[in-house]
Amino acid sequence: MSKLSFRARALDASKPLPVFRCEDLPDLHEYASINRAVPQMPTGMEKEEESEHHLQRAISAQQVYGEKRDNMVIPVPEAECNITHYESLYPGEFKMPKQLIHIQPFSLDTEQPDYDLDSEDETFVNKLKKKMEITALQFEEMIDRLEKGSGQQLVTLQEAKLLLKGGRRADQGGF
Repeated sequence: MSKLSFRARALDASKPLPVFRCEDLPDLHEYASINRAVPQMPTGMEKEEESEHHLQRAISAQQVYGEKRDNMVIPVPEAECNITHYESLYPGEFKMPKQLIHIQPFSLDTEQPDYDLDSEDETFVNKLKKKMEITALQFEEMIDRLEKGSGQQLVTLQEAKLLLKGGRRADQGGF
């Protein structure tokens, strides 16, 4: 299905563009007969609405005449404001609570760290397991805490120790 419109063309940087002054512009009514059909663009309406008779008349009138005609009006239901009904539904007595509602995650598992072990980390953790008790998850949590705590700055040894002390958990015996 085609509609009456002008085809949009890409600008060519090698060709000069004509510049018109307002008094040089031709009347649109003289050029209304120019017809270069292009594929129909989406109207933003549902397919069932596009086929409605009164909408088709309004759209075609706008395309042909370039403006909305006064007698071609798309019907819109009237909006009604019932203030008494509104106030009964939404009383203006809202007060911000002192404490917001906090919920626990739905799963029983704790959050997984953002850091993921790669093959080099796995070999390092396996060597480290011979010297101390550490799991891959504990190592991921340690690196994740160090990465998030450091941001874009270098961390001193003392700051790193403080970051890792904050990561001790009683159920895991700490890092």
